Amino acid sequence: MPKRVLKVGVIGGGGGAFIVNPHQKAIHFDGTRRVTCAALHQDPDIAMSEARKWAYPIKGYPSYDAMIEAQAKLPIGERIDYALIVTPNFVHFDPAIKLVQAGIPVFCEKPITVKASEAIELAAAVKKNKVPFGIAHTYLGHWSSWFARWIITSGKLGAVRWCDSYYLQGWLATRLESEGQMQASWRTDPKMAGASCCGGDIGTHAYMQLRFLTGLEVTYVRGMIETFLKGRQLDDHFTTYCRLSNGGRALIRATQIAIGNKNNMGIEVNCEKGSLIWKQEDSERITIRLPGEPDRDYWRGEVGGSDSFLGKIPGWVADEATIPSGHGEAFHDAFARLHREFEKDVRKYNAGRKFSCDGSKYANIQDGVKHMKFVEAAVKSAKNGSKNIRL
Repeated sequence: MPKRVLKVGVIGGGGGAFIVNPHQKAIHFDGTRRVTCAALHQDPDIAMSEARKWAYPIKGYPSYDAMIEAQAKLPIGERIDYALIVTPNFVHFDPAIKLVQAGIPVFCEKPITVKASEAIELAAAVKKNKVPFGIAHTYLGHWSSWFARWIITSGKLGAVRWCDSYYLQGWLATRLESEGQMQASWRTDPKMAGASCCGGDIGTHAYMQLRFLTGLEVTYVRGMIETFLKGRQLDDHFTTYCRLSNGGRALIRATQIAIGNKNNMGIEVNCEKGSLIWKQEDSERITIRLPGEPDRDYWRGEVGGSDSFLGKIPGWVADEATIPSGHGEAFHDAFARLHREFEKDVRKYNAGRKFSCDGSKYANIQDGVKHMKFVEAAVKSAKNGSKNIRL
């Protein structure tokens, strides 16, 4: 029997917001999920107008409060199966906690809140109400991220010694916020973005990629948070030196003023026996470097059941690729993989079965707490002469 198509409600995304577009494509990727309703803007009139402009008929709500109240009254199967939150940072916490308290699963953009204290409160509500909660750390959704995670955490390269995890952009090299550019305006406003612009916006991605690929935690951080453009309220350059839970070290860095860089995100992990390199702008490939040997490049779709170096490769890694190699997966595929994995836990939740949300396939609520603590610790450290701050 075919699966019932899951109903998804969207909060935010109207008025020209970018991020709703890849999410709605990802939701429809497998034919098992569909947007059915939305509260797309804080202005009720705009919210309803934007809903009427949706690519196909959906139910519009004038506010997320109205949507949550109406949907919470419906039984499972008739109400939305989960809600997607794609608002600016300062409008994450309120709808998220209200949805959780109503027993409705949530998939939310990052960073999860504007304060670590809010993230901790939200995590407590998730634990109490026992609902699935996912965070859209996009780049964890690449097949190559999963493959890299398996290589490193299985010990193929030995213990991690040093990591350089980075995200370099150049789009804020001028004061776009002074020109009224929407994406720049809210990201550089501390009331809307939180304690950090660059760190919260893209530094959290570099932080999560390091934790996901290595399976390690950041235990201490020393921050140098800088604002290069005069008059800008928040940082546009974010550098942290970190101690890892196994005793290794890491550099987690981000910038939005590096002219010429688009979404130059990557990580190099140096281990006892070799190194692993992953780059977002070349996300089909994982490069392994071993002493005295040529580089080994592994391509999505070309990894079989066994390998002379890696040995037997588990089926969930080797068989997961969705299209043949040479046909590039990318941003939308990564989003789709996150929604696909979240769907599995939502279906278990609906059926009253045990689900895990353990962070192995998509970021969970505890990852959200940790990335908020990381950003706040980096800012605190920077304000105190780059003093070591324990997480």
